[in-house]
Amino acid sequence: MGLDDKIGNAAQKLGGQGKEAAGNATGNQDLKAEGQTDQVKGDLKQAGEKLKDVFKKD
Repeated sequence: MGLDDKIGNAAQKLGGQGKEAAGNATGNQDLKAEGQTDQVKGDLKQAGEKLKDVFKKD
């Protein structure tokens, strides 16, 4: 996995955590859900990149 990909995925996850926290603090359920979605997307992208790395090593 490239360093740029790792940073981008981590940033998306952290951004999602921030949105979720802001949604919790303000009672905005849409913002909270958007934050949760961003976190899941970041996790899935990281998993996909790790899977690619496994097959590149062979």
